[in-house]
Amino acid sequence: MDISPKAEVVCMDGAYGHSEAVILNPDIEQVTHVVVAKQDFPHTKYLVPMELIIESTPDRIRLGCRKSDVEKLKLFTETEMIPNRFYMYEVGPSLYWPGEAFTTPFFVMEHKQVPKGELEINRGSHVAATDGLIGRVDEFLVDQTSEQITHLIMREGHLWGKKDVVIPVEQIDHIVDNTVYLKLDKKSIERLPAISLHAGE
Repeated sequence: MDISPKAEVVCMDGAYGHSEAVILNPDIEQVTHVVVAKQDFPHTKYLVPMELIIESTPDRIRLGCRKSDVEKLKLFTETEMIPNRFYMYEVGPSLYWPGEAFTTPFFVMEHKQVPKGELEINRGSHVAATDGLIGRVDEFLVDQTSEQITHLIMREGHLWGKKDVVIPVEQIDHIVDNTVYLKLDKKSIERLPAISLHAGE
């Protein structure tokens, strides 16, 4: 099963939105959730557990539930309204306070609800070889039975020669600050099998 952090998400009763990230448990090398954003404003994001995914390709994730079921799941982001102590109320037509800090009574802060001990990985996250950055995360290949990650698909190359490289999960050393660190150097990665990029990209 191909889990992409940038795919259309479809429920049993129609299109719902798109995936924005995957949540993985690095200790057991499993993808536990996909972050799904609703297509309609305000684009609410939910943590969708893997057991709700019945089919997944690089372009589409199909869920075995209805849209209303998604909206009963845990929110991925929680919003906090913080009072702005610099806000100035208008007291007359001649009073002018430039800048957002003076015209907004509240600041909106969003807090991501990543389960404890797990990590958020977005499409485009950096991938680093032992001797420097080498590419970016494109997708994860996941065993549908065990839900364990089997491979990372990494995009590398210059604008005139991009390719996707398939990296076995055992070659991932660790993941820190949205960067995947590999046990391989750049020359070893260049020797790994490459696949064609998706049509239209």
